[in-house]
Amino acid sequence: MVAAYFSLQFDNKVVGAFREVTGLGSESQVVEYRATDDKGRPVLIREAGTMKYNDIVLKRGITDDMDMWAWRQQVEEGKMDEARRSGTITLYNQAGQPIAAWTFERAWPSKLNGPTYDAKSNEVAIEELTITHEGYRRVPVGG
Repeated sequence: MVAAYFSLQFDNKVVGAFREVTGLGSESQVVEYRATDDKGRPVLIREAGTMKYNDIVLKRGITDDMDMWAWRQQVEEGKMDEARRSGTITLYNQAGQPIAAWTFERAWPSKLNGPTYDAKSNEVAIEELTITHEGYRRVPVGG
């Protein structure tokens, strides 16, 4: 299955199409402590600690759309309650059919980078958005 692009949606409204998404993952802090087994031998117990969600990084070719910049500006102006959003990232195949989706909670744009220009290159100018959030989950497509 070949991926073609990702969409970013808030309130069921598509606000961007992206060519690359990274960071859809989580990790648990490993907590270790010493104990003894039933025979009195020392053992090391390893358990899951605090859950940490990775930041989501989205990349797209720059357009005249200012939506991501306006969203980031809310954070820059200290309007965190307005900036926090829950949404969905959907992966589409080359035929434009959705093949996977993830929802995320209480997200806000922690970083936004404009394109780097190189006049000698024919590459598309890319803008990069980093979203910090409080949890995500894989959901059925359309769910």
